[in-house]
Amino acid sequence: MSTFDWHDFLRQWSQEILASMEDRHNQLPIEVIESGWLGYPGATEDHILQTEIRLETTLPPSYREFLKVTNGWRQITPFIYKIWSIEEVEWFSVRRPIWIEQFISENIEIQRVRAQRNNGLGNYQRILDNEYFIYGEHQDCSKLRTEYLRTALEISDKGESSIYLLNPQIVTESGEWEAWFFGDWLPGADRYRSFQEMMQAEYKIFLELANS
Repeated sequence: MSTFDWHDFLRQWSQEILASMEDRHNQLPIEVIESGWLGYPGATEDHILQTEIRLETTLPPSYREFLKVTNGWRQITPFIYKIWSIEEVEWFSVRRPIWIEQFISENIEIQRVRAQRNNGLGNYQRILDNEYFIYGEHQDCSKLRTEYLRTALEISDKGESSIYLLNPQIVTESGEWEAWFFGDWLPGADRYRSFQEMMQAEYKIFLELANS
């Protein structure tokens, strides 16, 4: 069982977000301003199980714990406007198939052009494990296995050409799915070992932007 305190983490982040957007408080319900909480009531275990049945999968533990604290979230960074409630979560391929296929096609074309420049070969090159399984500051966001987009789970609304995804193709021993901040403009995805790790990284980025 994780000992991460989602409530304290999100309460702190929520208050800092509200402080950073004082001139836009009229965009939010008055009860949100008064409470200092950008979240919602937590999802019940039954609500989560119903979605797992609908999706025919078991959701990763840190994401489940987040949902129990807040069933969705209002704007979290300047790039992501809303994290879906458990009822709104859907497979990426169901909701945005055109985006997936366009990105994959563009990625293959980029690889073909690069390969031709390097050695005259234009075949698609699968990302090897020693290139893919790099996390943190040394990660190359373009080293993306784009085929995973077809099985990814969409857990946020589309923001500034970016979205949060969970990847069930890469699962840790503790059941965590790889988490992606996927954006056309990266191009590719910032990938993390878990939803919790992604949220902690996003909080750090928020602080850097707020203090810049």
